[in-house]
Amino acid sequence: MRTLFKIGLVSAAVALAGCQEQAKTEEVKADAAPATTESQQWANEDQKTAYALGASFAANLAQSFDQLKELDIVIDNATVLEGIKAGLEGNSKMTEEQLAETLQAFDARIAKVAQEKEAAEAQAAKAEGEAFLAENAKKEGVKVTESGLQYKVLTEGEGAMPVAADTVEVHYRGTLIDGTEFDSSYKRGESISFPLNGVIKGWTEGLQLMTVGSKYELYIPSELAYGERGAGASIPGNAALVFEVELLSIPSQEKSNTGQEQH
Repeated sequence: MRTLFKIGLVSAAVALAGCQEQAKTEEVKADAAPATTESQQWANEDQKTAYALGASFAANLAQSFDQLKELDIVIDNATVLEGIKAGLEGNSKMTEEQLAETLQAFDARIAKVAQEKEAAEAQAAKAEGEAFLAENAKKEGVKVTESGLQYKVLTEGEGAMPVAADTVEVHYRGTLIDGTEFDSSYKRGESISFPLNGVIKGWTEGLQLMTVGSKYELYIPSELAYGERGAGASIPGNAALVFEVELLSIPSQEKSNTGQEQH
């Protein structure tokens, strides 16, 4: 799980403090019967605002609670409402110290459960990646380097080959082993240039096997990709990756050659 849910003590306190301040400064007629038309549904603008504040706060909580369900933590809505009501009325069953201790313990619990879940998912991803690569290595046209990088030539070019110190221009498409696409320069409609020694190891090695005009498919073990940490929300820890890469040019070599000609 890349995104960890966390009800922080500060955010909870700010939200409830805002509600409490609203309750102190506004008089809301709770027993006012809603009308059938929107213009008459609220007794006044303050009542409409108060409702919007409550609905917005609840929507944010509901979204957070949905994230908690992914960690097998279920929050009872009725008890939450009881706590909010008590807090607004100044009748909380907990002291400020007890609130702080409870929320801090909750934060710690969430962090522990999330870390355990991430570790289990990373372990599963590593096993799946290793199984995929083992089968993929048997396929026709797939070659395996000493590092464990796998590649397949889709188109062989006739241009120059880059070295690690070069800057290269490429088009590419990246997917997980299940085919889920997480990035594509083709979809963005523009190629990308970067120093070859500034990317993941699988790219640094794989691009040096290519000539300008070539298109390869790279099958990259997690240790040559983003490792245990993964990358962003799209690439989990220990994920093996598949890239279709087209080497368009080597700008650093072209610049060097131009400089030599002018000299």
